[in-house]
Amino acid sequence: MNPNMFFLLASVLFSIGLVGIVSRRNLFVVYLSIELMLSSINLILATLSKLSNDPSGSVMALIMIAVIAAEAALFLAIIIHLNRLRRSVDSDDFKDLAQRGVK
Repeated sequence: MNPNMFFLLASVLFSIGLVGIVSRRNLFVVYLSIELMLSSINLILATLSKLSNDPSGSVMALIMIAVIAAEAALFLAIIIHLNRLRRSVDSDDFKDLAQRGVK
């Protein structure tokens, strides 16, 4: 398979994730968009590793998968906590988090 196809797929996935972050207000959709963008970066790392016959890109992709798993656990815990406090997953409801505590 042509490596350009992997780069094209990674670009499409990253673009879809970017549009999801910019255009949606639901925190779960924002979270999934971030995961999509990180997965596209992993695809690029694995493709570059395969092209250069250097395993460092694959190792970085594996480390990144571990970081993504930790980030997923933390982000989902935050979303669940915020949902219990405000009964909403809309990001507009949490604009005041940077200025003062959650009420």
